[in-house]
Amino acid sequence: MTTFSPEIRETLRGNKLPRWLPWAIAAGSIALVAVIFAITGSRSGLGFTVLSGLVFVVALTATSFAVEGSRQARDRLCTTAVYTAFVLAVAPLLSIAIFTVLRGYRELNGNFLTHSMFLINPAQEGGGIYHAILGTLLVSLICAVIAVPIGILTAVYLVEYGEGKRLARAISFFVDLMMGVPSIVAGLFIYAFWLLALGFQFSGFAGALALVILMLPVVVRNSEEMLKLVPNELREASYALGVPKWRTITKIVLPTAFSGIVTGVVLGIARAMGETAPLLLLVGTNPKINFEPFSFSLTDPNPMETLPTYIYEQLVTAAGSTAAPAYYRAWAAALVLIVIIMLLNALARFAARFTKARG
Repeated sequence: MTTFSPEIRETLRGNKLPRWLPWAIAAGSIALVAVIFAITGSRSGLGFTVLSGLVFVVALTATSFAVEGSRQARDRLCTTAVYTAFVLAVAPLLSIAIFTVLRGYRELNGNFLTHSMFLINPAQEGGGIYHAILGTLLVSLICAVIAVPIGILTAVYLVEYGEGKRLARAISFFVDLMMGVPSIVAGLFIYAFWLLALGFQFSGFAGALALVILMLPVVVRNSEEMLKLVPNELREASYALGVPKWRTITKIVLPTAFSGIVTGVVLGIARAMGETAPLLLLVGTNPKINFEPFSFSLTDPNPMETLPTYIYEQLVTAAGSTAAPAYYRAWAAALVLIVIIMLLNALARFAARFTKARG
């Protein structure tokens, strides 16, 4: 006769909680905590949420233990922990998005998107962010043109040619170091090299050079991981047909990893777009529209406005006043920056799917 452990016998019993019971326990937990807060007079929203969650987890686990057994109770506890971790990860993102939309939508209109701050008093109504959007796109484009080819070629070398080589290990080490470099350090490096040592002035190109330092390791590391995911069987099949290695990389390996590489590029661009400290050091601020990001003059600076520096400038102008026009212009600019990054992500996903469909 087959004998089973107590845990397996509990599982075979088949006792299950009704589907409505967890929802009832959740409602009861919220009600209980509401009564406690009403008695104590506490008004902490965060404390209410955390305490309600703890009461729910304890009550649900205890009920499951009594009805379903210890095995199923542990399963429900782990499932609840997974969902809780998901909520904790998503809640800050949603709160940031909602907070930004509620404060930024009131300034969004055609005039705000198509005009600059030239001849506009920052303490008064009016003006827009056209010059800042233009500066952000130009600086990010220059940064991507420099960082993307270098990053992808570096990843190709590390994966396809650098196995076991000292140079590859050194490159990987320095890429890991660059991943943790603070943005202000990258800005100070370019400031010391480009402005102090070489004598050039403020410009969008100088800011792009600092952003390259921040974007490059993201592109390298992500592209390297995507290239490693390409099955070696594809490479070996290509070599067996007599295809040279460089052609195998360009025709087999890179197209296979294209979607992942594009995702890494977009992540790098998103990080570059959101940086403020290097741009304040190297690009400066400018209320006028400036289509020229390059300046190799030793005497005449060529500052540009970007969305991060525009947000910073408007918040400084608002001086902590939530009623100042500059305060809402800053939030509107933040909302536009988020939308631009979201559009880049959507465009990257579309390009990746289109490439897969054609393949």
